[in-house]
Amino acid sequence: MILRTSLSTRTHNLAASLICLFALLTAFILQYADHLSPCPLCIFQRAFYLLAGVVFLLATFHSRPSILKTDAILSGLFSLGGALIAGRQIWIQHLPSDQVPACLPNLGSLFHYLPALKVISMVLKGSGDCAIVNWRLWGMSMPEWSLLCFLALFLISLKILFSTKDS
Repeated sequence: MILRTSLSTRTHNLAASLICLFALLTAFILQYADHLSPCPLCIFQRAFYLLAGVVFLLATFHSRPSILKTDAILSGLFSLGGALIAGRQIWIQHLPSDQVPACLPNLGSLFHYLPALKVISMVLKGSGDCAIVNWRLWGMSMPEWSLLCFLALFLISLKILFSTKDS
């Protein structure tokens, strides 16, 4: 029973890390092959995919229940953070055009001239760049797909958290 639970947990962690990798690869392919420039909120979502993916991947090598639970909590928080950012972008994309925030300079310029916390605050508010929908698959925009992926990752984290038994 312990081996099955451990194998199942490893499988879930590995699958979740592969979801993160797939999401990142898709974003980079769309950026470089289809020339779709990421907005600031898209870049933050990529950061959350990277963070969650690294934690999920590291968790595939852990066997102690306390560490697995910590990994599940961390990956869940990163997944939830990504979901919130994707949700914010979806909200901005559905605003009437007269209520869309102004566009921001690129992130490199913002970090060059402003403190990091101010940049993060500005980016999380969103910008006009984040309101543009220039890609859809089956009627859903990129942040809508991203939200679904982040929610799936969050559910995987919860499953791992609640199925890991203390020894």
